[in-house]
Amino acid sequence: MKDARTHCPVSPVLNRRRFVSGAAALGAAAAAASLPGRLDAASAAHRDADLFLIGLEEHFATTELMRLNGIRFPKGTPRFDITDVGAGRVAEMDAAGIGMQVLSALTPGVQNLPGTEGVAYARRLNTWVANEVLAAHPERFRAFATLPLSEPGAAADELEYAVRELDFVGCMTYGATHGKFLDHADFAPVLARAEALGVPIYIHPNWASPEVMEVYYDGLGNEWVSRVLSGAGYGWHQEVALQCLRMIASGVFDRYPKLQIIVGHMGEGLPFFYWRFGDDLARITADKLQKPVQQYFHDHFWITTSAFFRDELLQLVLSVMGEDRVMFAVDYPFVSNRDGANWLRAVDLPRAVKEKIAHANAAKLLGIGPF
Repeated sequence: MKDARTHCPVSPVLNRRRFVSGAAALGAAAAAASLPGRLDAASAAHRDADLFLIGLEEHFATTELMRLNGIRFPKGTPRFDITDVGAGRVAEMDAAGIGMQVLSALTPGVQNLPGTEGVAYARRLNTWVANEVLAAHPERFRAFATLPLSEPGAAADELEYAVRELDFVGCMTYGATHGKFLDHADFAPVLARAEALGVPIYIHPNWASPEVMEVYYDGLGNEWVSRVLSGAGYGWHQEVALQCLRMIASGVFDRYPKLQIIVGHMGEGLPFFYWRFGDDLARITADKLQKPVQQYFHDHFWITTSAFFRDELLQLVLSVMGEDRVMFAVDYPFVSNRDGANWLRAVDLPRAVKEKIAHANAAKLLGIGPF
């Protein structure tokens, strides 16, 4: 049985004028002396070969999950077997020097399955992960719950079951559910339950709806070009960023002041637009929200590195977020474990900062470890 956990305290609320005038120091001060450079491979491997790595966005699927969602992949994708959650996956982790993966179901999980079908399958899938996968490799795997978001009340109950009974560390959601993002009133039970349990929600992208596909992505003369452009090639990163900004602008975090959100792919573009939304949205929400827009970013969001192994992007994220809310992820099996691990080990950052990114921040947020 798992007890509900509490998170580390959030930052004090900043006076709006002080925040705007001194905002550059808010994110940058924590990382100003430790922005990344690049070590040569031999030096990095020697210095940080023992760095314990936790991968936070590491997907799996079953043949049933893919069948129920009508999932098919272009040739060569994913790069590794997504259905392998046993010896083969562990061997890939060992070869890369990755100590632990937090497993999550392949997009869109079960959230598009209707009614009782989705509720029953979520329970069956989460229980299978706990009893067959985590139990077989208790030192190597943790998991995010898969929720039947088409039934928000049942989804909240499934989250509590997964956290308390199965020892899961939070949940993963996928873009919009039937055209509704998490700021919609329908999902209040899920947000409230995550806050009460003290576990984060990892927001992963989902595929575009037929209506969005028609307006933005179709008509390019090739189905897979349209599909990839709407997905990992660009579109779904922007969808997650929009969902996060909707949660801020609609007052979600004023209603749930301890709620924590994880976003992957170096922040889904949010760090790039940090100053823009901090300026324009701050003015229009000044009389609506309890805090400046950027403050919510620091109090409620965590960013992972999944699939975006670029020093300059890590530098941007650290300059905005500081070193305490950035975490390592690979995006396996779509990306190589070795590529991700070798990249982080070769970044020229102080050892203490790399340890935070590699495992310490995740251990604090998810209540696992020590390592």
